[in-house]
Amino acid sequence: MDGIELLAARFEENRGRLKAVAYRMLGSESEAEDAVQEAWIRLGRSDSAAIDNLGGWLTTVVGRVCLDILRSRRSRREEPLDSGAAEADVPGPALGPQPGADPEQQALMADSVGLALLVVLETLDPAERLAFVLHDMFAVPFDEVARIVDRTPAAARQLASRARRRVQGADPVPAPDAARRREVVDAFLAAARSGDFDALVAVLDPDVVVRSEGADGAASHVRGAANVARQAIMFAPYGRSARFALLDGAPAVVSEVEGRRFSVMRFTIERGKVVELFVINDPAQLPGLDLVLIGD
Repeated sequence: MDGIELLAARFEENRGRLKAVAYRMLGSESEAEDAVQEAWIRLGRSDSAAIDNLGGWLTTVVGRVCLDILRSRRSRREEPLDSGAAEADVPGPALGPQPGADPEQQALMADSVGLALLVVLETLDPAERLAFVLHDMFAVPFDEVARIVDRTPAAARQLASRARRRVQGADPVPAPDAARRREVVDAFLAAARSGDFDALVAVLDPDVVVRSEGADGAASHVRGAANVARQAIMFAPYGRSARFALLDGAPAVVSEVEGRRFSVMRFTIERGKVVELFVINDPAQLPGLDLVLIGD
């Protein structure tokens, strides 16, 4: 493996976290992808051998790119391109566990607060938003946050504190869109488990597609409501222990066998219909997924 391949491999190890940072900062998957790609471009132009902490360096770059995007968006009073649809997936926070808190309640609060989070953060100064996201969601030290926003560590702490007060004052009641997406997922699972073909087709978009990624790296897809419904019924017995979750803020289902996860299925829901299912059953990928399990 040459130097470029090694650098690319190290970058890919950080890609998931970088996208999660950018996604929560920007509320837009396409802009998050652009921010991560910009980090890769800047890495290629830098002396990588002189970078001691690649993960920290990349997080700093992505943070600054996101800060520029937020400031530009604020000056033009723009909304993120893919945040306006009524049923669009809304990123949720990956808040760390709080001492003494019930894990299930923490997950529920992560979901509900996450849905209100973008609305609240849109009212904040970009620097406040970045400080809150990086420190409170991704445990980036204030010393590093300060370098990104060009403030002192004490000032960065104040930025996060102001943002935190705004978030804590947000209404924690889940938005109707979130409840509706949960209903669609529940209807999908119930129909698949009972073998109700018509009920499955009813919750699927006519052009729904299932994409899967296996342990061997091979990707496949199935398209069309009828084909997807037949596949769902076929594999339903393997999902009897499925649990509802959030994957990168999107509704998902985690399937387990004897307490071990063997697949995760992420739903994309628009206008009350499932338009895409992404199935991950690669054992190497499952532990690193940004999952929040939601109690039944």
